Amino acid sequence: MNIQIFGKSKCFDTKKAERYFKERGIKYQLIDIAKYGMSNGEYNSVKRAVGGMNPLIDEKSKEYERLFIQHLAYESDVEERLLENPKLFKTPIVRNGKQATVGYQPEVWKSWE
Repeated sequence: MNIQIFGKSKCFDTKKAERYFKERGIKYQLIDIAKYGMSNGEYNSVKRAVGGMNPLIDEKSKEYERLFIQHLAYESDVEERLLENPKLFKTPIVRNGKQATVGYQPEVWKSWE
């Protein structure tokens, strides 16, 4: 298993995801998505795994309202804003190779073991 957790330092679900893997002795790499963002390759891989861009967007974030994401007409514009403003990502995004989840989903992670 090659686990990557993309999360935010103040996100409780990210902390719960870390605890889940730590308690099971599974090594993981934690990436502060607000600080480092996500590369295009990582983004496209995660997007394919979770079924599109919409599950990745945190509609409750302050950035979502500040950047008027809901008013953008084209998906390409939304993706551009998402990659430019990584605070828009819903966290945690947990990646295991080509598989990925958004949010706290221990039942899916258990199937990866």
